[in-house]
Amino acid sequence: MHLVIAKVDEVLFEGEAYSLTIPATAGEMTVLGHHEPLITTLKAGEARVHLAAGDNPKLFAISGGVLEVRADGATVIL
Repeated sequence: MHLVIAKVDEVLFEGEAYSLTIPATAGEMTVLGHHEPLITTLKAGEARVHLAAGDNPKLFAISGGVLEVRADGATVIL
């Protein structure tokens, strides 16, 4: 899936990802390609991006934000 993690003035990550695990307000969730579309708020914690199954994730500290998942990918706005 195509993933973008960005702040208002800076793109932290943009590219293809196998999965995203992120602290949503309702609890931690993992998004894979072709996930059902959704929009949710995020709480403070750590976003983990896997570029391939079983690899070591790229880690991003977050203090909150919004996650939008679409048929063609996902966007995290911090």
